[in-house]
Amino acid sequence: MRFGVHIPHVGHLASRENIATFVRRAEELGFHSLWVSDHIVIPQGMETRYPGRASGRFPVTPDMPFLEPLITLAYAASLTQRMLLGTSVLILPMRHPIIVAKELATLDVLSGGRLIFGVGVGWLKEEFDALGASFAGRGPRTDEYLEAIISLWTQDDPSFEGSHVRVQGIGFAPKPLQKPRPPIWVGGVSPGALKRAGRYGDAWHATGLISPQELSGKFQEVQNYARKAGRDPSAIALSVRLDGVGRQDPQQVIPYLQELKAIGVSHALVAFPARTLEASLELMERFASQVIPPLS
Repeated sequence: MRFGVHIPHVGHLASRENIATFVRRAEELGFHSLWVSDHIVIPQGMETRYPGRASGRFPVTPDMPFLEPLITLAYAASLTQRMLLGTSVLILPMRHPIIVAKELATLDVLSGGRLIFGVGVGWLKEEFDALGASFAGRGPRTDEYLEAIISLWTQDDPSFEGSHVRVQGIGFAPKPLQKPRPPIWVGGVSPGALKRAGRYGDAWHATGLISPQELSGKFQEVQNYARKAGRDPSAIALSVRLDGVGRQDPQQVIPYLQELKAIGVSHALVAFPARTLEASLELMERFASQVIPPLS
């Protein structure tokens, strides 16, 4: 099992110096990848329930620093040599897909081919409203946007015609460094997300909010959707985001991670939130020395 770490680009640790220290240390410790989350604005007085917590309360407040994800990854790329660079996840339907394709291709080129494009449809209606993007129909729109991005990345004369986006008569260069394209990891646990992962995903990027048994069952659904789309289901990896694991006692975490590994999880994303950078680094170092070796 490989492990990625979430860059501290959200909250009080989100500074140039802290991120530089953190990502360099993560690479020294042997972590496989660096990850960012995505929100452009946090609306005040939101009514939408956050699906990531049982309480429905979103832990990020409107006045909390939240550095833009792709610029953060570009900065991290300049400070590292080996680690992959992923979005967990980029909310595609509130952006223009041609611009996203260009930004991600640029990141892949400048990082030496290290991009993982983690994609999701989003959950925060008020954020879509603030950006003038339609919240309704975001699932089908995401599918079309992915088709458009893939055409831009892989075709010499890119062409795609959909209900929401049209790609025709334009040049797109440079292409991403990775061939045939950077990997696409589809996030989400809804039926639409599972179908999208089966159709487009090189990995399903799940969350740790469900049991290993449920995770395994939903991954089987992803694989079934892949078969229906004429794809090889064994070519789709299973990854999981585990935000709370990094702070837990290693002896309690290891059996749980071993269970995840047994059902096929090949990549886990962990975070090390703390009051100070020093405390965050201590958590990361403990994880690297005590948790990773038994799972390698």
